[in-house]
Amino acid sequence: MKKNIAILKGDGIGPEVTEQAIKALNAIAEVYGHTFNYTEGLIGAIAIDATGNPFPEATFNVCQNADAILFGAIGHPKYDNDPSAKVRPEQGLLKMRKDLGLFCNIRPINTYKVLANSSPLRADLVEGVDFTVFRELTGGIYFGEKGRKDGGNTAFDNCQYTREEISRVCILAFESARIRRKKLTLVDKANVLETSRLWREVVKELAVKYADIAVDYMFVDNAAMKIIQNPKYFDVIVTENMFGDIITDEASVITGSLGMLPSASIGSKVGLYEPIHGSYPEATGLNIANPNGSILSAAMLLEMSFGLIEEAALIRKAVEDCLNSGVVTSDIIKGSKYTTTQIGDKVAELIKTKKKELLAM
Repeated sequence: MKKNIAILKGDGIGPEVTEQAIKALNAIAEVYGHTFNYTEGLIGAIAIDATGNPFPEATFNVCQNADAILFGAIGHPKYDNDPSAKVRPEQGLLKMRKDLGLFCNIRPINTYKVLANSSPLRADLVEGVDFTVFRELTGGIYFGEKGRKDGGNTAFDNCQYTREEISRVCILAFESARIRRKKLTLVDKANVLETSRLWREVVKELAVKYADIAVDYMFVDNAAMKIIQNPKYFDVIVTENMFGDIITDEASVITGSLGMLPSASIGSKVGLYEPIHGSYPEATGLNIANPNGSILSAAMLLEMSFGLIEEAALIRKAVEDCLNSGVVTSDIIKGSKYTTTQIGDKVAELIKTKKKELLAM
């Protein structure tokens, strides 16, 4: 198989962790005979510095011509600490999602036994946690009309959703629930927000067509508590943009390390895959960041965009073997001396070793 992959390393630790994911992809290409061609593009603060635009036209073209996108992270303190900045890295991320039609973000939340003691929750609460969040990505308050009035003393951010925007992400969530444990939870704030009431209407209409799926409805504040009290309650969650942003970051913490979780953003065009962590500027250049979220994002890329199920499983197995053998960064085991680069090298080595073992069986 020959495929073109756009590489958007971005800011902070983005380049470091993305390089380790590329090592995993190269190992897969070597042992399975695939060819992955990589083309890089600028995004975020580094793109602003180079071009003045956080998502340049050249990067958009790179993405459009790719079969999938591997993305690192964006963000820089000089923008985070300057609320008056007219051009910001995050604008590039939002524009990329909109321009590429990436309307659905998928974040799997699962735990590893070796990380049970790293979670802020009791081990019995997190053991066996396995749910997926479908977050609408190109609508809602992040994309609504916003501005200031009354001489700048009043600010507003409008939240708006259409039935079509809601329906398309909910259908994906229902289809996922159908091949999982057949349970779907809509997270909203329908007791207060009109947009949430529309979400409920759409889900209830769709539920008739998915009679085999058990559907429940949960206010976002209750869901936030439930994720802490009983995370094993959930199977598939579907929700709007801002609520999804918040609860997925909350859910990531219970797994024991923010650096472990991958995500996919999909829609009508090319799929984008990225770790859920941010640019972590404090760790930039120190070679200490956990690259597993990026490596596991590469596994999602292979499975979801290229249909390479076995190859994706092999990457996940290599990551799990690293965890079980203690080859981890210090966010997982305090005092660990393994570096970002060493984790990437070990995962690539294990991919090649495990494939040889499979062939020998």
